[in-house]
Amino acid sequence: MSAAALTTETSPPVERVHALHLLRQMVRIRRLESKAAELYGASKIRGFMHLYDGEEAVAVGIMAALTPADAVVATYREHGQALARGVSAAAIMAEMYGKQEGCSRGRGGSMHLFDAATRFYGGNAIVGGALPVAVGLALADKMQGKPQVTCCFFGEGAAAEGEFHEAMNLSALWKLPVLFVCENNQYAMGTALTLTESVTDLTRKAASYAVAAAAVDGMDVLAVEAAAQQAVAAVRAGAGPYFLECRTYRFRAHSMFDAELYRDRAEVETWRQRCPIATFIQRLHDWGFLTTAAVDDMEQQVAAEIDAAVAFAEAGTWEPVQDLTRFVYSERSTP
Repeated sequence: MSAAALTTETSPPVERVHALHLLRQMVRIRRLESKAAELYGASKIRGFMHLYDGEEAVAVGIMAALTPADAVVATYREHGQALARGVSAAAIMAEMYGKQEGCSRGRGGSMHLFDAATRFYGGNAIVGGALPVAVGLALADKMQGKPQVTCCFFGEGAAAEGEFHEAMNLSALWKLPVLFVCENNQYAMGTALTLTESVTDLTRKAASYAVAAAAVDGMDVLAVEAAAQQAVAAVRAGAGPYFLECRTYRFRAHSMFDAELYRDRAEVETWRQRCPIATFIQRLHDWGFLTTAAVDDMEQQVAAEIDAAVAFAEAGTWEPVQDLTRFVYSERSTP
């Protein structure tokens, strides 16, 4: 490629190997969730399930800016974050099956994925529930003089909760090392943001607490990664918390039980034209990073990984009935 070509809009702002890694991570999330939806329909997976289709660029872009020592706290729509963080597809699938081999021993299911080894602290089913947890983790790290950043994912619906305002205020007062990532997918369950918030620019809410804030196109993985790198660098340098609003969209209903009567098909199809995977594949083609054969090969490799994860879950074991009270109450021996 000539020097002149490097100055055009189509020139790659990223190395090929890293770009393919980002694509593969997004494809892994999409295929894991597609399989989970299929298995849910077959009653292999039960309980509640909230899928991430359409939002893959957020999880993948953010994780690319973090280190293994950083902490991550997420919501109930967390399959994508867990997989991108390094929790194996097998451990996630086994957890959704309710098997002991799952990352939460089968006790958490879809909404409560947890993995201490990757510092992935949930999977939290309460809207806004992850925010005070993140503040606590960041406070602990700061008090111990550790250089880690705590990354907290939450949806725009959490901005209406008291925990959001408390978290913004305390993290700013104490200059805590927290990256707040708001995944604004436009709908808090079945209600549009415009019907619940008088101010829909959520960065202004964070800024009102003196928290540095920015918004980014959540359908563009490179834009998310660049914004996250800038935010993490500021937090790690001791500047205090940072609020990053990722403006994205979920292609599926809020949950597997959602009749989705609150938005029309045309709106969803319009957003699908901005699919973070399809548009990124096209960019990689334009840059000469990818061929159709290479995409097919990647899809086959990911499919094999997901098939192996399902087989692992199917072969997993149920927790014995006599163990059901373990981890529920603290046991103390009498002196």
